[in-house]
Amino acid sequence: MNRSIRTDLAVEERALYPDDGELSGVTAEECDRDGFTVTTVRILEDAASGKLRKPKGVYHTVVLDRYLRREEDTFARAAELLSALLRETLPLQPDQTAFVVGLGNRAITPDAVGPSAAEQILATRHLRRQLPEQFSSLRDVSVFSPGVLGMTGMESAEMVKTLCRHVGADAVVVIDALACSDPDRLCRTVQITDAGIVPGSGVGNDREAFNRDALGVPVVALGIPTVIDAGSFSDLPGVQGLFITSRDIDCVMRDFSKVVAYGVNLALQPELSISDLEMLLS
Repeated sequence: MNRSIRTDLAVEERALYPDDGELSGVTAEECDRDGFTVTTVRILEDAASGKLRKPKGVYHTVVLDRYLRREEDTFARAAELLSALLRETLPLQPDQTAFVVGLGNRAITPDAVGPSAAEQILATRHLRRQLPEQFSSLRDVSVFSPGVLGMTGMESAEMVKTLCRHVGADAVVVIDALACSDPDRLCRTVQITDAGIVPGSGVGNDREAFNRDALGVPVVALGIPTVIDAGSFSDLPGVQGLFITSRDIDCVMRDFSKVVAYGVNLALQPELSISDLEMLLS
């Protein structure tokens, strides 16, 4: 694989170094969790961070093809797995508040996962203030979809920094679309990382970062690779800068945004079940 290929997935960057002697300060392990394959890459040292072009941190990559094939009971199992990985990556105390951000452009389907997922996050900040007797047991959660620079004239990070301080968030969960370089991972995987995210980095359009240094609180990013650099698998002239998506991207975006949103909801509100969430979100 060409080492100049763009990808947001740490597991793909790690695969470029099959000889462990080429790379130190990184661990990678693969396991099965409730029928889904999970690969965890830990970038531990600055030198490895530079080689892999990813910040130090933990990166879980979950293959959700069984869910996408709609095998029996896989929605609940996939949502529970994402919830468990999110809790492992971002441990929160019951009284701490969370701010969920859905990045992307809802008018462009491959980039609409973040805003679509945000619409399915259970926002509770207003409920806890207006009806404390009924909702005080829920975690204080705020939700925001900032849009994109070309539509608002403002960097998403600028708005999120201000709102993060205003709501007194103890942690931020960011949901966004990613780019990958392996067709087998396109529209099939979710990456969860405590290293935050630089929106647009996978397609060469870097925006301001969402991470602990920028926001002042822990940040976990959940991303779904919805586009692939055509140069990853083609040497044809004219493909430079061309990105490809799945032909069923509408269904993929809908399925992924729902399972990711429910995974986040279950992680932030562990006392609720999927049926509880369906009732509260309806």
